[in-house]
Amino acid sequence: MTLDIRVVRADYANRTHAAALVALLHAYALDPMGGGEGLSDFAKTALVPALAARPQAFSVLAFAGADDGTPVGLVNCIEGFSTFACKPLVNVHDVAVLSGYRGQRIGERMLELVEVLARERGACKLTLEVLSGNGGAVKLYERVGFGGYALGSTMGTANFMQKWLR
Repeated sequence: MTLDIRVVRADYANRTHAAALVALLHAYALDPMGGGEGLSDFAKTALVPALAARPQAFSVLAFAGADDGTPVGLVNCIEGFSTFACKPLVNVHDVAVLSGYRGQRIGERMLELVEVLARERGACKLTLEVLSGNGGAVKLYERVGFGGYALGSTMGTANFMQKWLR
């Protein structure tokens, strides 16, 4: 069965889009690939206004069915800056497809729109991080052209690291 999937740039002022974004991110956060803990009440309430207040943020949504049917996929992006290229870059921060809709190239379609929007911003590249145990996501990202980050052949690939500020 082929689903009618519509992929759109999220309008943070649209209540349907805002509710879809929060519901999809909450579902992703509950998934083992998202850490296994849902969003806090604070995040559920404050996320969309916080994204809307940041001109460097944009999101892409996928809906199954006509119009704004069932929300099934989400990509959140944050624009950064490449000092070496002296151009913007776009970090793909969250990619989520509801488990019942995976394997239907919805993530690929959302990333295609992300690339279009990144090019419109003059971005020189897309970046993302992915857990090594998330084989399905790794395959998706490689299929659409992502690869390990390296500056040359002698120093190897980069590791993504974090330090929480509490």
